[in-house]
Amino acid sequence: MPERTGKRTIRMTGDVSVRSAAGIAGSKESQGPLGKYFDKTYSDDMLGQASWEKAESRLQTDAAQIAINKAGLEPGNIDVIFAGDLLNQCISSVFGLRSFGIPYLGQYGACSTMAQTMIMSAIMCDSGACQKAVAVTSSHFCSAERQFRFPIEYGGQRTLTAQWTVTGAGAAVIDNGSTGSKIKEVTVGKIIDMKVKDANNMGAAMAPAAADTIMSYLSDTGTKPDDYDLILTGDLGYVGSELLIEILKKEGIDISSNHNDCGKLIFDREKQDVHAGGSGCGCCGSVFCSYIYNELKNGQLNNILFAATGALMSPTSSQQGESIPGISHLLHITSK
Repeated sequence: MPERTGKRTIRMTGDVSVRSAAGIAGSKESQGPLGKYFDKTYSDDMLGQASWEKAESRLQTDAAQIAINKAGLEPGNIDVIFAGDLLNQCISSVFGLRSFGIPYLGQYGACSTMAQTMIMSAIMCDSGACQKAVAVTSSHFCSAERQFRFPIEYGGQRTLTAQWTVTGAGAAVIDNGSTGSKIKEVTVGKIIDMKVKDANNMGAAMAPAAADTIMSYLSDTGTKPDDYDLILTGDLGYVGSELLIEILKKEGIDISSNHNDCGKLIFDREKQDVHAGGSGCGCCGSVFCSYIYNELKNGQLNNILFAATGALMSPTSSQQGESIPGISHLLHITSK
């Protein structure tokens, strides 16, 4: 059964594992530094579908199916699926997963959804409420632009702090007792609102939440940054990553030597026009479930913190002048 350690961290007492994972990516992402790690890529971002939204649903369908296949399972072997995305009422998840016939619990954590779904899966498996769960999320550049900013045809100028929404998806099969990388602890984030209102500067809105969650985890567990091979955030991008390091240094915590961010990893900033890096649920999802999972599996990484971040906004709240609250959920994952 999961047990509380410290104020906010939950420790798994069983053998909760990431049994398999699959990362799917679109054309721009496949041309970046991580292109060879994705399980499947598309050269056409419509994915043969009639709309951007249907294309994003297809990303989730593919990611979940490939992850389940890699685990040597069938959809009927899965007890519950936790899924979410950025679109209204999580329609990418609903329409992408409806054919599986798996009990479904929709999630919304904005760009932190990959970590949130993995946390829910881990706790359910460790508690005995289920044996096998799937965590899945996605985003699509064009569907996100249509909902949150402007139609693609508008051709609006993007600010230098803006990030590029990743066209991609990630899915992980979580169970209790397999030989995959182990989920040891999780820390659920708090809503942190520093009154940032610039919808084109997600990094600034999310960095304080990432700092709060990382500090809470380190305090709860009595560990320090040097105990980990990698402290991976996502998706703060370049602007948010710099702010995170600065915030933590003011608190006497230095993660500069072993920190990286999914929004920095997925694109080549010099060769691809992404400004401040990648963003979107599919950023963390595709990076963790492909490159990072493979590094854990082959022993290149042994002990990591995965702290996905999200901006808890909507088009309505932004248009009404509200600030952008941030959230960050963390998992400690080890291959030892």
